Amino acid sequence: MKLYSKHQLIKAAAFGIIGGAIISLVITNVVTSANKDRIPQASQQNETASTTEQDSKTDTISESEQDGGKEQVSIKMTSSSQSQYTQDEIQNITVYEKCNEAVVNITTQEMSLNWFFEPSVQEGGSGSGSIIDKKGYVVTNYHVIENATEITISLYDGSSYKGKVIGKDRESDIAVLKFDPPENIILKTIDFGNSENLKIGQKVIAIGNPFALERTMTTGIISGLGRPIQESKNVIIRNMIQTDAAINPGNSGGPLLDTTGKMIGINTIIITGSEYTTGSVGIGFAIPISTTLRVVNDLIQYGKVNRGRLSITPVQMTSAIARYAGIGINRGILVSSVKHGSNTAKSGLKGGTKPVQYGSRYNPATIYLGGDIITAIDNITIQSYADFTSALESKRPGDTVTVTVYRDEKFEKLKVTLDGDEAAHSI
Repeated sequence: MKLYSKHQLIKAAAFGIIGGAIISLVITNVVTSANKDRIPQASQQNETASTTEQDSKTDTISESEQDGGKEQVSIKMTSSSQSQYTQDEIQNITVYEKCNEAVVNITTQEMSLNWFFEPSVQEGGSGSGSIIDKKGYVVTNYHVIENATEITISLYDGSSYKGKVIGKDRESDIAVLKFDPPENIILKTIDFGNSENLKIGQKVIAIGNPFALERTMTTGIISGLGRPIQESKNVIIRNMIQTDAAINPGNSGGPLLDTTGKMIGINTIIITGSEYTTGSVGIGFAIPISTTLRVVNDLIQYGKVNRGRLSITPVQMTSAIARYAGIGINRGILVSSVKHGSNTAKSGLKGGTKPVQYGSRYNPATIYLGGDIITAIDNITIQSYADFTSALESKRPGDTVTVTVYRDEKFEKLKVTLDGDEAAHSI
């Protein structure tokens, strides 16, 4: 065994300590250097991610501005805001922001007699309307302005203008008004949609002024299509859209919209379920836009609807007339007279020949018995005068219709070419 002196042991220990310190220092420097190399890379990655996120947000805002609408800005900035709303809510918000400024509030004043039987102007009704042209044309319901002597049209910003009637049509319950905005005002308008391809269950949106609460929005679905609704004693409107979207007094004349913000109908009438209630019970009706377009075009161009007519003097059949004349039916339209030389006369429709007094003692009228009784026009059964007018509502002068008549105790069908208003009204 080799032996070491004390001096040698101390010397070896010193060298060992110094060597360990040198090795530890080298290892520490290597680790520190490696960490320094990693830190800039991680920092660069974070900075890149932050820049990318900021660029993405900036690009999104830029796209919204290019699309040109503040309503789109709120929808485009989806990184933070879209998570707050469902897709259905976003759709509702978009339609409202697109259309609400084009919905107007219509108020009227009417002439009446005071306690001293003197004429005086009183506050009339109110309703809604849609701006359909930047020149200030507004479409609404006939019944909203029926008895108006003065009309006020109020916009979303609180400004009000006097409205004038361009044309109105009782048979379709549609009227066109106009106001004159200042030259520096650019009006928002509502686009017409398509009511021909509607489906039951399709979502719809109504905007109007129920109970004077301006530009109120409600949503629902199409509950039915092609509904014939008797709006008044002599008016039946056919092919109406039924909806469960809440429609209340003041909504009349406002738009029924699809989910793209296009007008598919005019909100017109509700069924309340009771004579003691006036609010919505989920059954409302709108005039389809297909009818609206036809009527509005005529009202703007002619001031009236250029509608095909039968040139007859019509009389509503009753049980009293049937008993007196010995006729086997008590429904339909009695043809009292036919205008000589008209298309109606040439088509073979016959008027009566026996004059009788008809009506009340204080308001008698002469009618002629023995003529045809109209029981159907095309495929529409005619039982009342409202049926008669509604069956011809969509017809044009020169159109040919199939008229079913009761004559000599049997039914016959005639092909009748319709006249225009001038021929029909000059009997």
